[in-house]
Amino acid sequence: MPEICRFYGIIIAIFFADHNPPHFHARSGDEEIRMEIPNLSVRGGYFPPKLLKHIKKWAKLNLKALKRNWELAQANKRLKPIKPLG
Repeated sequence: MPEICRFYGIIIAIFFADHNPPHFHARSGDEEIRMEIPNLSVRGGYFPPKLLKHIKKWAKLNLKALKRNWELAQANKRLKPIKPLG
């Protein structure tokens, strides 16, 4: 899994050559979601509300870097780590 960040036990990844719309994956334990990058809406999976709040906060702070990593992943290029929340 092409991990770009890890915080509070949450792993954030963007897969190479993944399907549109642009999105990232977040995983913690047995929970996993897909979140669209442009509007930060959940497009599959479930996360407890407290953890989801952290993911949305992190994503809002790093929207530009997430968009750039999506572009890199689509071009099968190395992804750039993003600073964790906190």
